[in-house]
Amino acid sequence: MSNQHSTPSILSSDLAVTGSIASDGEIQLDGSVDGDVRASAITLGEKSVIKGEVIADTIIVRGKVIGKLRGRQIQLAATARVEGDITHSTLSMENGAFFEGQCSHASDPTNNARKAPPKTAAKAAPASKPAAQQVTPPVMGARK
Repeated sequence: MSNQHSTPSILSSDLAVTGSIASDGEIQLDGSVDGDVRASAITLGEKSVIKGEVIADTIIVRGKVIGKLRGRQIQLAATARVEGDITHSTLSMENGAFFEGQCSHASDPTNNARKAPPKTAAKAAPASKPAAQQVTPPVMGARK
């Protein structure tokens, strides 16, 4: 799949990407991505902000992720902030790491995700919505 001796792709802290990123190699990301990120190995720097799904065999998080993490080996450093679900084979968290979401173990967490094409940033509106019900909020200080 990937050449273990190749140089990682580096996305610096002054780079902001809107859209998904996919690589067969390793990615070191210090900027921000509004979209999914897929690679064989991903290292997210302290200033990185990802709003989307992160999928790789090895994931090291030092920055912020708002979305799902799927990987064989996932490491959350002390500076990590993850708001989303984690699917992993191995998970480690340093003291100080923030994680809010659900965590589940899978023997091959990236298998199905690697085969699926990356999702686009735009989402289609649902075909039809059920009729909304009107709700009247309570008034502060009002008595019944």
